[in-house]
Amino acid sequence: MNLEKTLQEYLNELSSNSPTPGGGNVAALCGALSASLGTMVCNLTIGKKKYADVENEMISVKQKLESYQKTFVGLGAKDNAAFEKVMEAFKLPKETDAEKEIRSKKIEEATIGAADIPAQVMKTCADILPLLKIIVDKGNRNSLSDAGVAASLIGTAAKSAYMNVIINCASLSNQTIAQEIKKRADVSIEEISRSSDFLVEQVVKAIQPV
Repeated sequence: MNLEKTLQEYLNELSSNSPTPGGGNVAALCGALSASLGTMVCNLTIGKKKYADVENEMISVKQKLESYQKTFVGLGAKDNAAFEKVMEAFKLPKETDAEKEIRSKKIEEATIGAADIPAQVMKTCADILPLLKIIVDKGNRNSLSDAGVAASLIGTAAKSAYMNVIINCASLSNQTIAQEIKKRADVSIEEISRSSDFLVEQVVKAIQPV
């Protein structure tokens, strides 16, 4: 994820036949968008007399969300790099038995790395959820729908990253390692989905017309 490029340039790259950026990168982008929206709600709450009692808490939440935004952006770049390593490994020579062995080992290592990055995205999604709960519960009520979108996006980010973990696990020769990674991802996605869905439901109920 290169922030120096325009959004249109990013969309053009995403639409092209190049494998990067792909779904893993978009998963990280959804996380960054969620953190950004959460930060916006904090900014719309800080400095308002009505929310003076939660101002210090919102300042703290804002700082953490800004940090998570940078984390997601970094993970997006790492996702591209991890996939490119997999592609490089597949291009290694395979004429001799020794070359085949080296190539297989490099593919396996690169694939584990490619599964690790979306797993990190999932962990970051889990870490950010308590902050999103705070802005849903205590943030500016006029921006409650924005807080809801942030919660929805973090659920999408996690589910998208989960699919990238699973597809890489399916490619591993060592299915013992694959199953260990998958089990952790299964537990994580269940918890994240439940929490993000609950926050979205809270928001939807709260913004219903009387």
